[in-house]
Amino acid sequence: MIKVTENIQLQPILSSDSDRLFTLMKEVYPLAYAHFWQDNGDWYVNTQYSKENILKELSQEKTEYYFVLFKGEIIGNFRIIWDEKLEGLSEEKQVKLHRIYLHKNTQGSGIGKTLLSWLDKKAKEKGYTIIWLDAMDAQPQAFQFYKNLGYKYHSHTFLPFDLLHDEVRKMSQVYKVLEP
Repeated sequence: MIKVTENIQLQPILSSDSDRLFTLMKEVYPLAYAHFWQDNGDWYVNTQYSKENILKELSQEKTEYYFVLFKGEIIGNFRIIWDEKLEGLSEEKQVKLHRIYLHKNTQGSGIGKTLLSWLDKKAKEKGYTIIWLDAMDAQPQAFQFYKNLGYKYHSHTFLPFDLLHDEVRKMSQVYKVLEP
C-alpha cells in the first residue's frame, strides 16, 4: 500500500483482483461515460476489464496499476506506463498516465489533483521529464482539469470502437513537461 496522503492510498492491483476491478468499473465507468455509447458502455467495460485483458495489462513490463482508496474505500483505479512515448514528442524520458477513473461521488474533492501531483513527484524522482495522456474532448471539464495542472495540447487521435457515438471519438493527447 502506498500512502499518498492521510486519506488517499494506492493499492497495487494483483491478478487475483481482476473480478474486484471488473465489479468496480461496472459501477464507476457508466456514471461518467454511459451516454457516449450505444450500449451504455457495457462493451467497453466487458472488454477492457475482462479477466483476460486485466491479466494482459498486469503482465506488461514497466506498468503500475493501482486501486485508488479514499478513507479506506476503493473509489477508482490508476494505471501508469513508464517509457511509453507520445509520437512526435521529443525523445526525453516519458511516462503515460493510461487510466485514472474515480467514482463520480468523489470528483471535485481534490483526489485527482493529488494523484497527479504524486505522479509528478514520482516521475521526477525517476528522472522522467514528460507525463502525457489521452483526454476525451467530449469531457470538457476533464480537459480543463489537465490544462489547469499545466498540460498542453500536442495532437489528437480517434477511438475506433464501433459502439461509441461518432461525435465523442476524438481524444486529445496532452503532455506536461516536469520542472526539475
